Amino acid sequence: MDLKKRDRFVHVVGQLCCPGSFGPVVSLHARSAAMPSRDDLTAIMELIRAVIFPGYYMEPDINAANISFYTGAKLDKVLSALKEQIKRGLCFECVNRGNKDCTGCDSIAEEKAYSFIEALPEIRRMLSLDVEAAFEGDPAAVDVGETIFCYPGVRMMTSYRVAHALYNIGVPLIPRIITEMAHSETGIDIHPRARIGERFFMDHGTGIVIGGTCVIGNNVKVYQGVTLGAKSFHKDEEGNLVKGVPRHPIVEDDVVIYSNATILGRVTIGKGAVIGGNTWIIEDVPAGSRILNR
Repeated sequence: MDLKKRDRFVHVVGQLCCPGSFGPVVSLHARSAAMPSRDDLTAIMELIRAVIFPGYYMEPDINAANISFYTGAKLDKVLSALKEQIKRGLCFECVNRGNKDCTGCDSIAEEKAYSFIEALPEIRRMLSLDVEAAFEGDPAAVDVGETIFCYPGVRMMTSYRVAHALYNIGVPLIPRIITEMAHSETGIDIHPRARIGERFFMDHGTGIVIGGTCVIGNNVKVYQGVTLGAKSFHKDEEGNLVKGVPRHPIVEDDVVIYSNATILGRVTIGKGAVIGGNTWIIEDVPAGSRILNR
């Protein structure tokens, strides 16, 4: 590198490192602990999938004689790796709150990791029902194994149900990373805070958006391109967004929502309603209704 090019290089380094170069919002994130790792979380999710659906992921030769050893070995890896990632998420939250003392994060992370492990049987139960709904709801499905291994909706629901369990036990940051990784992979965007009941099926899945305060009942079927979003955002007296206010739809049991329907705001779609494709809904829909775009 000649002197002129070196000077140009040094000048750019100086510009990027000077105070204020990050803009009014973003700043240098000084921390003593490492950030959560997407690579490690990806590996953790694959281990969890291998436990929930043994034989479909990782080692295929699982049988009654070795499944206990197999499951225990995988869970041991999950426990250790997840504890580290939870700790990193907790430390990230500590720094953002101005607390530089993260001495308690290690023990808190360990307890939360064990709490998550204890939730896995229920996560498997819920996912088994989601798989059943996918197989029964799609005439093109050849067998249950195809829906587990191939369907993006099932893959997204695995990530969502794991992330939702982590959210429920108070794990910061990690749940959102997990669902956003699945969003990038499947094209389906579900916030980990959303509450989704049993036997939820997303047919095709691409472009589905489900907001963080959405509540979905049992046996609901949603097609590609559906948005369950917010109509407006509450602001305080200073014009800042008020967060945490319920602003997404409530979808009751046995509802079917066809492709590219948009449902906005804290409206209720009543039990057994059918929402046609390309419809725009900003008001409550009574139970049993059929809303069609004519």
